[in-house]
Amino acid sequence: MSDNDSKVPLPDLDGSTTPPEVVDAGPLAPTGDETVHRGAADLEAVFDVPVQVSAVLGRTRMEVGDLLKLGPGAVLELDRKVGEAIDIYVNNRLVARGEVVLVEDKLGVTMTEIIKADTN
Repeated sequence: MSDNDSKVPLPDLDGSTTPPEVVDAGPLAPTGDETVHRGAADLEAVFDVPVQVSAVLGRTRMEVGDLLKLGPGAVLELDRKVGEAIDIYVNNRLVARGEVVLVEDKLGVTMTEIIKADTN
C-alpha cells in the first residue's frame, strides 16, 4: 500500500493546521439514536500489522520427568474429545472456535464460532 492509495486521513503532525474533517467530526461516540456503521475500509491503517494466530487442539499437564521420557511415537492425551471445537487465539487472546480441516496436503482451521470480547 503506497501513501497515495491511503484512504485514511492522517492529521498534520507539525501542528500548523487541523484538517477540517477532524474539526467537524462531532462527538466520537454515538448518542441517542445515532448508529455507527463501520466496514473493513475503516481498518485499512492496520491491515499490514502482523499478529500471531494459534489454533489449540488441546492441553495437558505433566511433570518434567515424564516429559523427558517421551520419544518418537509417544501419544499425549489432551483435554479435548475427537470432533470437539478447537480454540483459535490471536495474540494470545481467544477470538474464535473452529474445526480442523485438510486442504490439499496441509492442515487448516475453519472458524465456526466468533467469541465476542467482554466490554467490562
